[in-house]
Amino acid sequence: MPTSAATDAALFAMPGDAAVRDAAHAWSRSLAAERRMSDNTVEAYERDLRQFLHHLDARAGTPTIAAIVALKPRDVRAFMAARRADDVGGRSLMRALAGLRSFAKYLEREGHGTVAALGAVRSPKVERRLPRPLPVAAARALTETSLRADEDREPWILMRDAAVLALLYGAGLRISEALGLTRRDAPVPGIDAVTVLGKGAKQRMVPVLPVVAEAVAAYLAACPHPLPGDGPLFVGARGGPLSPRIIQYVVARARGGLGLPDSATPHALRHSFATHLLARQGELRAIQELLGHASLSTTQLYTKVDAARLMSAFDATHPRAGRHPPRRTAQDLI
Repeated sequence: MPTSAATDAALFAMPGDAAVRDAAHAWSRSLAAERRMSDNTVEAYERDLRQFLHHLDARAGTPTIAAIVALKPRDVRAFMAARRADDVGGRSLMRALAGLRSFAKYLEREGHGTVAALGAVRSPKVERRLPRPLPVAAARALTETSLRADEDREPWILMRDAAVLALLYGAGLRISEALGLTRRDAPVPGIDAVTVLGKGAKQRMVPVLPVVAEAVAAYLAACPHPLPGDGPLFVGARGGPLSPRIIQYVVARARGGLGLPDSATPHALRHSFATHLLARQGELRAIQELLGHASLSTTQLYTKVDAARLMSAFDATHPRAGRHPPRRTAQDLI
């Protein structure tokens, strides 16, 4: 897969001798062609390597492959500290370290030696972001066709969008899982569970609420396109597979009418499913299985969301919240 002219220019502009630039160029091509990384990831890795080489160039002169192999852990830590000083966050630092390690592995595969310093430096700790669920009323509203009654759209399309969003909120599916369902797998009335293909090609069975099944059945009854059993359950306006971008656009348009923040996305409905279930005394292990999380620690994030929401409600409503007792003076003690 050829790189763009802009990428070629950026790689050529990297500090280092000709051997380092050639290695960087070949490594970049391998990321795209062999490892199938996205263009954005390749670009980010290239940028991180360029910044690292600039750092080395400023400290010790033109970087060479021999100098990179001979790096000490303190050299890598100095680069990370410099990036921290520039207000670079933990996630970006973690990605930068991953990119540098990828380049180091490429150098090792090419017979240049092992960059031991990169393996000796720990990845920075990153505070996991808490999921941002929607209020119950807003989540329900997104799954109803009445929210978009004033739009100039065909009724079956409104029903389709409502059915997809009902699966995200009512069954906790990822958007890729909902759009990956086939017509044969359609959860319609009489079917109380659906099998979905999640991350890592892992299958799981998820219960389907009657209201969700009814939304899917309404869409099927109105859809004007033939839906073969092994074809996609949800189709676009012309009958082809439905793009996730369409659903993202639907939610983005609805945000204004419901007064929701930018964090209100289709994936936020999955967060809402888990958070609202937990708030109603749902068992954490069961929620983990419903969401298809490989680790319970991922599901446990929702307990923090619930606790944060509880404290927010306390601060807003308790008569003593946010107040400190009056300071007692010597006169008070007489």
